[in-house]
Amino acid sequence: MKSEKLSSAVLLLTTTFFPPQVANSQRAIAFDGIENARDMGGLVMQDGQTVRTGMLVRSGNLSQASDSDVATLKGKYLLTHVYDFRFEAEADAAPDRVIDAVCYTHLSTLPKTLVEAFASNSPDEVQADTRDLSAVLMKFSFDPKVQTMARQLYPAIVADTLSQRYYGAFLRGVLHAEGGTLWHCSQGKDRAGWASAFLLAALGADRKTIVDDFDLSNQSYARQVEAMTAKVEERSDVAPALRQEAAAFIRAMVGVSRDNFEATLDLIDRRYGSLPLYLENQLGFTKEEQQQLRAKYLTTQ
Repeated sequence: MKSEKLSSAVLLLTTTFFPPQVANSQRAIAFDGIENARDMGGLVMQDGQTVRTGMLVRSGNLSQASDSDVATLKGKYLLTHVYDFRFEAEADAAPDRVIDAVCYTHLSTLPKTLVEAFASNSPDEVQADTRDLSAVLMKFSFDPKVQTMARQLYPAIVADTLSQRYYGAFLRGVLHAEGGTLWHCSQGKDRAGWASAFLLAALGADRKTIVDDFDLSNQSYARQVEAMTAKVEERSDVAPALRQEAAAFIRAMVGVSRDNFEATLDLIDRRYGSLPLYLENQLGFTKEEQQQLRAKYLTTQ
């Protein structure tokens, strides 16, 4: 039971919405109600080709999308497909705005064991936890077991066979999309970040490009991270090393952990041979499909 509670705490913090306050790079899209959004266009691949703009968008959820946001998605980005990586309870709590003539596909890419652990808490407990996110962070940030679970989140995602199947389905969906595609989770940083990483790898990006794009979510949530880590650093009753660990946990939960992401990329290399081989053998996205994806979304201009 205690392990389930700890898993639920990590999952709660991973899936809770923290509205960002700052733009994230020149590829950022300034929507009214869609957070942490950016166009994947403009990124340069290893062969010198560039991802086409106005076709591939990553973001947070669409529950607060305004009429203006919808018009932009339909007009500028020619949106026809949305991929939602949240689990059912998340999507029910903040359902995406329905946009006419857009196909919505739900693919929960969190391991089933984590989702079940979250569901094992009563609705009252979850509601109580979400009333003061700062208090929840402070409560768990110094717990070594929760810190370890946070570090294990990314490895759990990439090793889960159902998540692998769903990310492969996402890549094939992007390949066959008739118009623009948007993908998201709750905050558009972890699960959507991995979707972006796999897509960029399939398009031929090098590791630095993949990691840098993943890390941009930290710019979106920088103010929240700074405010919450400051609370940890004020704990004069705790040893400096423990405060560092707690601050790293908060940065990973509110933003993203570049270190955890890179460590998981290393894990993929060790366990599966390489990221391209992982795409082919674990996600089932063949070399031929990867070439077709590049032909569709890359340009030499």
